[in-house]
Amino acid sequence: MTQSDIGDPRFFARHGPHSLAAIVNAAAGRATPADLLFEGVAPLHTAGPREVSFLDNRRYIAALESTKAGAVIVHPDMCGRVPSQSIAIVTEAPYEGWARVASLFYPKPPVSPGVHPTAIVDPSAHIDPLAEVGPYCVIEGDVEIGPRCRVGAHAEIGRGVVLGPDCRIGGHASLSYTIVGARVFIYPGVRIGQEGFGFAATKSGFLTVPQLGRVIIEDDVEIGANSTVDRGSTGDTVIGAGTRIDNLVQIGHNVRLGRCCIIVAQVGIAGSTVVEDFVQLGGQVAIAGHLRIGKAARIGAQSGIMSDVAAGDVLVGTPAQPRRTFFKQIAILKKLANGRSTRSD
Repeated sequence: MTQSDIGDPRFFARHGPHSLAAIVNAAAGRATPADLLFEGVAPLHTAGPREVSFLDNRRYIAALESTKAGAVIVHPDMCGRVPSQSIAIVTEAPYEGWARVASLFYPKPPVSPGVHPTAIVDPSAHIDPLAEVGPYCVIEGDVEIGPRCRVGAHAEIGRGVVLGPDCRIGGHASLSYTIVGARVFIYPGVRIGQEGFGFAATKSGFLTVPQLGRVIIEDDVEIGANSTVDRGSTGDTVIGAGTRIDNLVQIGHNVRLGRCCIIVAQVGIAGSTVVEDFVQLGGQVAIAGHLRIGKAARIGAQSGIMSDVAAGDVLVGTPAQPRRTFFKQIAILKKLANGRSTRSD
């Protein structure tokens, strides 16, 4: 394989070939009918006549115009740029179409039902016959694992945890005090349900406060590798349906994330903060405790949030402020610095 190829067969099982009609249907697009079969997907610059590619960024129009791909998923505005030897698969959402077509050729590996003989399973646990439990897993008492779940090697599922159907738990992950919905992906090394950072300061030292809540993970959530989600102290920590959490994220106790939030790597959210639906947090954003981040707010990378954020606000900087204000200040500082430099010369 060359460096630009995708889908190394050592790691990814490819399905196909697929007809043009099946590909168009998967992309939810439209194309001139043709009796053609396609064998895979590839980037514009390496795709061949029996492969499908896509364009979702106008910066790569030159690559589109020179591609040798047999079919290209494009926005209607780009139809005229597709070479004559390629079939344009037209959709208003090319990247979404690409995701569905790529999944057509490279579907998720199927579950292999059964419990590995090295796994340790408490007799009171209920594991659906269609679920897979990998090597050296520990499944404690009263656990419920739904149909078509996969629990990776060395994972630990603590007492009373519930996994809904079609969940994936990565290797070495641990879950405790947690109720999980359907189609949740928890990647390797994730820690969910451990005690939150709660203590009382006394004259003789610190007194740990019992953490008596749970973690509730709703349907279609993904939690990236080595992230941590603390259980609630008196209430629950909640991760809303459809939310995507990147690697190395810290969610404090009693935090409530709304639906379809995007939390990028190395974000830290302190306890009891509410993040409403569709909020986007850039990498390394830090949010203080007991705040409310309004619906659809967007916060730039490395911002520090110390007060509530209104719905729809776009903030950057530390302390965070409106994006236009922040960049205006940066421009003024640059002018001042250049002026000082000129006078000193």
